[in-house]
Amino acid sequence: MAVTTSVNITSDFKEITKMRLAVSVVFSSVAGYFLGANVIDFVTVLLLAIGGYLMVGASNAYNQVIERDLDALMNRTKNRPIPSGRMSVTRALIIASIFTVLGVAVLYFINPITAMFGAISIVLYVAVYTPLKTKTPLSVFIGAFPGAIPFMLGWVAATNDFSIEPGTLFMIQFFWQFPHFWALGWWLYDDYERGGFFMLPTGKRDTGTAVQIILYTIWTIIISLVPVTGQTGSLYLTPVSGVLIFLLGLLMLRYAILLYKRRDEKTARQLMFASVTYITLLQIIYVLDKFIRAWI
Repeated sequence: MAVTTSVNITSDFKEITKMRLAVSVVFSSVAGYFLGANVIDFVTVLLLAIGGYLMVGASNAYNQVIERDLDALMNRTKNRPIPSGRMSVTRALIIASIFTVLGVAVLYFINPITAMFGAISIVLYVAVYTPLKTKTPLSVFIGAFPGAIPFMLGWVAATNDFSIEPGTLFMIQFFWQFPHFWALGWWLYDDYERGGFFMLPTGKRDTGTAVQIILYTIWTIIISLVPVTGQTGSLYLTPVSGVLIFLLGLLMLRYAILLYKRRDEKTARQLMFASVTYITLLQIIYVLDKFIRAWI
């Protein structure tokens, strides 16, 4: 019985902090750090990973407190800890508050700018993005700001500076989020509608939304290739790596075009997973490109 209870508590903790999402954010931050650091300090990497997880976990816990009644209406969220009754609002708020304080403290130990951007991401996500989700499709635009911070946060943690390099990393992840979340919004449209969320740019699964997904996918590819031109300071990408990223972009664009043609949930789901593959492999290619150049 005690083992079962322990498993349930661990499972609820993972759910309230959205562990899989938090890990992906930490991955982005660490990739940004490797890109910005001249010498890898693994203590800083560990602090960045811990601080990043705490900040994302706090944002997600606050989000689930605010949206608990709406989560109860949707199939994919009704079994979350709070709407299911397994966790009280008070306990979730305590977790969120502790994570916020510890997260800011850990990131501040790296440098103040990193802590500042981490705090900004929580405020934007919880106080601006979350309330707007039920009011306007522009919520995705607002949500793209905190969502784009992790990749560039790693660079800031490595350099204690914000300039064109982390700005470029920010823009890559900023534009990428539109096709990613709109594909998710298309796929889970009925569920989001039950919760009263506006996740698509036109509010519908129509031509306007499909066209915008294609356009933002193209913008994502273009921004991702800008470092090949050598105009982004010390953030540089070789033409070979540029070709690889371009091919990855074409795969994502293929699904975006197919969604325009088919307008079905299956293709939207495929586009969503293609977008996750794109940003993950892009970050790996960027990091490998830097270190391969250093070794040659």
